[in-house]
Amino acid sequence: MKNILTGAAIVLLMILSITNGFAQKESNKITTAEFGVSGVCNMCKERIENAALIKGVKLVEWDKNTKILKVVYKSKKTDELAIQKAIAEHGHDTEKVKATQEAYEKLPMCCEYRREGAESH
Repeated sequence: MKNILTGAAIVLLMILSITNGFAQKESNKITTAEFGVSGVCNMCKERIENAALIKGVKLVEWDKNTKILKVVYKSKKTDELAIQKAIAEHGHDTEKVKATQEAYEKLPMCCEYRREGAESH
């Protein structure tokens, strides 16, 4: 009887550890997101992509023509809002977070996208 209980306990522990392993893998999944980010030039592109590379972000690509940022990140380490906040801190408005006026004013003149008729170059 003791051997049966010991065997059952071992099987139960194995099942629990396997289930826990699956739960950890699920919460650390890779997520892809796309959102708009304001900018006008290749200097903006470099700044936006560097700002988005926070902990957990694996890949970023901003298209200056469409103004869309594609980002791949580990959802356990960061989320889309944290990435957008990081970009806004560097002076670029995103769909959910607007840059402060102070951060925006630190941009070079050629990167000032808020002015009327800002040209892409």
